[in-house]
Amino acid sequence: MKPDRDVIIIGAGAAGMSAAQYAARSNLSVSLFEELGTGGQFLLIDNLENYPGFPDPLPGLELSQRFEEQAVRFGAEIQTAGVHSIKKADRLFTIETDNGTITTYAVILATGAKHRLLEVPGEKEFAGRGVSYCANCDGPFFKNKRMLVVGGGDAACDEAQFLSHLTEDVLMIHRRDRFRAQRALAERVKKNPHIEVRFNTELTKILGSQKVEKVVLLESTAGKTYEEEVSAVFVFIGSIPQTELVKDLGIRFDEGGYVITDERMQTGLPGLYAVGDVRSSPFRQLVVAAADGAIASHAAAQYIDELKGEAYD
Repeated sequence: MKPDRDVIIIGAGAAGMSAAQYAARSNLSVSLFEELGTGGQFLLIDNLENYPGFPDPLPGLELSQRFEEQAVRFGAEIQTAGVHSIKKADRLFTIETDNGTITTYAVILATGAKHRLLEVPGEKEFAGRGVSYCANCDGPFFKNKRMLVVGGGDAACDEAQFLSHLTEDVLMIHRRDRFRAQRALAERVKKNPHIEVRFNTELTKILGSQKVEKVVLLESTAGKTYEEEVSAVFVFIGSIPQTELVKDLGIRFDEGGYVITDERMQTGLPGLYAVGDVRSSPFRQLVVAAADGAIASHAAAQYIDELKGEAYD
């Protein structure tokens, strides 16, 4: 039985649109589904300055549009529709979407992960204007300025260390009385002369006019509230991988709930690939997500050739 499409991609961030481009360029029929519109993490980046090939900073939205245009030019179809379920029987996947049912040989999951939010006043208002969830992306914009890091796990400690190379004034707060991070990471942070650590401290409000200017902190043991001037707030309290669609497909997840794949982005279910921020990975950046998408599409093309009996020896 011939499916409706060779490849279905779910999610239109860097990983999904890269996958769409490479799959379409391989002469596969491709549909990409995105519930809210293309862009993903691109849309959270005001000025992107570390994407290879673009020496001058550019808005994340602009690069997202270029990804989309390129994928469409090669023949990918982009549908603005949600996906509700994925099932596999024999060689084909059946996908239930807002636009109806569609069948395919291969599925590339690029649904990403959502940053856990503090949900304090000012967080959403100053997102992209001093509030960030990625030190590599936005830290250089605040070089030599005072920065606040919120969190106490491995990611928070790693990112605080990174930021300490950009400024001598990093304030790091954690709501508990000790770090959750691995001991070696925690000790490096504590010994870093450029990082001031305050335990039992919570962020309750972010203030400013056009950008972040100060924060309100709560020292929980004493119940004391006070203000601190900072130019940026970096929040690292975890992410939530968007894996609901594949929870019941018998694939593996790591301790954080991210999908485990091999180096070809293949999950434990043949024909199902995971790319970008939904995948278990040591480093999450747009350039890594784009590479994931390219690899998955190449692997999917080979898989489909094998199903069709067209693989080259």
